Amino acid sequence: MSSTTIVLMGVSGAGKTTVMAALAARLGWATAEADDFHSAANVAKMRAGVPLADVDRWPWLASLAVWIGEREAANGGAGENAIVTCSALRRSYRDLLRHGHPSVLFVHLEAPAATLDARLRSRPGHYMPPALLTSQLETLEPLAPDEPGAVLSTEAGAGQVVADILALLEPGAN
Repeated sequence: MSSTTIVLMGVSGAGKTTVMAALAARLGWATAEADDFHSAANVAKMRAGVPLADVDRWPWLASLAVWIGEREAANGGAGENAIVTCSALRRSYRDLLRHGHPSVLFVHLEAPAATLDARLRSRPGHYMPPALLTSQLETLEPLAPDEPGAVLSTEAGAGQVVADILALLEPGAN
């Protein structure tokens, strides 16, 4: 038996955390919020409105890849199903997350820029300021056909996204 790791990806405000909570409630899978893996220096940069550079992201992504590997190795190697949120904006970032990790399935959550901006403005106290949305949208590289995953709109709400993800998990759906 092999495990599945769903990486909910997309720019800030796409709904990654909301969908993860709803999906985890439905499936009971292990979860990780990528924001919790950022260094204090990364958080300070973002809080100051400074976009992260790749040199900032590589250690963060590597720590997420380790977490994915730990889920795959759990239960004597049988694996543990998991859900992780991660912007995973570039192909190279996703390649790092899935290198040696066959369990990874990317689900790119997307919404129109105006919706994303409104969502970011409605979450006071979060270190990711709405001003960084443009740089994230410019950095985003869509999933390529050879990457395991799907693109889903979050416009219809978390319930619909969860239903769509559950359909993706059905045997023969990929």
